[in-house]
Amino acid sequence: QVQLVESGGGLVQAGGSLRLSCAVSGRTIRSFAMGWFRQAPGKEREFVATISWSGASLSYADPVKGRFTISRDNAKNTVFLQMNSLKPEDTAVYYCAALLGSGSYYQRDHEYTYWGQGTQVTVSS
Repeated sequence: QVQLVESGGGLVQAGGSLRLSCAVSGRTIRSFAMGWFRQAPGKEREFVATISWSGASLSYADPVKGRFTISRDNAKNTVFLQMNSLKPEDTAVYYCAALLGSGSYYQRDHEYTYWGQGTQVTVSS
């Protein structure tokens, strides 16, 4: 059974940084494209970033471009989201997701099969 566990969330001041991790168990992530999504209170879940199985193809939502970086360490079965220059509008629960696929640029949540439980990120002004 594939399980995803996020960590690294917390409370940070505007302009600060956090690094989220997503540890995957049950299967090697070499088969997976991975993504990060977020959901703010009262809003729908939205795409943040995705990375192909090889790490060669990356895609970001416009609000986070230039501030967030997605990466993966296949040897450690872990995916990361480095978040810099955080803004109050980045406050949300952040979810890691995985799908079996060799393509790139998966930005729609219904494409993903496996999900983590989420980690809260709160950015104070």
